[in-house]
Amino acid sequence: MKHRILSTLLSLLLVGAGTVFSQDRKSGGVNLSIWKNIATQRTDTTGSTCLNIGIFSMQNRLNGIGINLMGATTHQEVKGIQLAGIYNVNGSSMNGIQMAGITNVNGGETNGLSFSGLVNITGGSSRGMLFSGLTNIVGGEAKGVVMGGLMNITTGNSSGLHMAGLAHIAGDSFSGLQFSGLLNITGGDLNGLQLSGIGNITAGTARGVQLAPFNVAVRGKGLQIGLVNYYREKLDGFQLGLVNANPDTRVQLMLFGGNTTRANIAARFKNRLFYTILGTGAWQQGVDEKFSTAFFYRAGLELPLNKRFFISGDLGYQHIETFKNKDLGLPARLYALQARANLEYRLTETFGLFVSGGYGTSRHYNRDATFDKGIIVEGGIVLFKY
Repeated sequence: MKHRILSTLLSLLLVGAGTVFSQDRKSGGVNLSIWKNIATQRTDTTGSTCLNIGIFSMQNRLNGIGINLMGATTHQEVKGIQLAGIYNVNGSSMNGIQMAGITNVNGGETNGLSFSGLVNITGGSSRGMLFSGLTNIVGGEAKGVVMGGLMNITTGNSSGLHMAGLAHIAGDSFSGLQFSGLLNITGGDLNGLQLSGIGNITAGTARGVQLAPFNVAVRGKGLQIGLVNYYREKLDGFQLGLVNANPDTRVQLMLFGGNTTRANIAARFKNRLFYTILGTGAWQQGVDEKFSTAFFYRAGLELPLNKRFFISGDLGYQHIETFKNKDLGLPARLYALQARANLEYRLTETFGLFVSGGYGTSRHYNRDATFDKGIIVEGGIVLFKY
């Protein structure tokens, strides 16, 4: 019985496909389609289709609803709802709702909702919401919500909420929120927030917040928060990170000793006023029967007293590894919080001497208890250009 019904339906479609060739070229209406030219509507018609149902369809324009098991190709624009198991391809704009198992391709604008299992491609601008399992590509502006499982690429000025599993690339300026698992790149200005797992890059002015392990901007007006922050021309704002740099940043080598860590080597990243220090030291006071070491980070502010004398102050965090000392009943690792005041004398443009005094406390990681505390006294040399 079922086979007879299917045979009857296919026969009706074939009869309709055969009789449609005698109709006017501007005919439209209902398009029931099995394949190209096996349909109730000619593929070269100049009219519009209000209802399209089939396996694979090809039509001039859709103003209404299109549902296809495999896919549909529309030469002109689409207005309404378009659903396909594999793909939708439109030569012009799409206004409405579009869903496909693999891809949606619109040669013009996309206005509304476009959802695909893998890829959305828009040749013009997009206004609304784009969702794809892998990638969204927009040849113009993208305004609204754009979410891709791996990547979003827009070439024009864009705005809204854009999220990607790996990377978001905006070829021009962007206003709004950018979120990605690895990388955000903006070719123009940024107005808003960039948040990524690895890095943010803005080729123009970043107005707002860049938050990632690595942040780069030509100019900044706002905040850069990360492990390494860099701006090329000008910053009206603040950098918060382990290393804050610009083209005028001086990288200097520091060699020094003291009563807490007795032999130390560190790199100082020095700007006009602010600096950060990353380094390591050995033979931690109090846990050095065999061997111990520390890794430290410090951030501070330096002011000149005259041409050669400079005074500075910084706050620091230190991680201490005791290694074999833990066999003596000592904790395997500790952390220390420290504050220092420093006096530095520059003998030449590449060599200086400094002394430091301060206070520190070392504490246990696994319980709220102090291991040691006391005065810090240090002294050493600074190498490389000031």
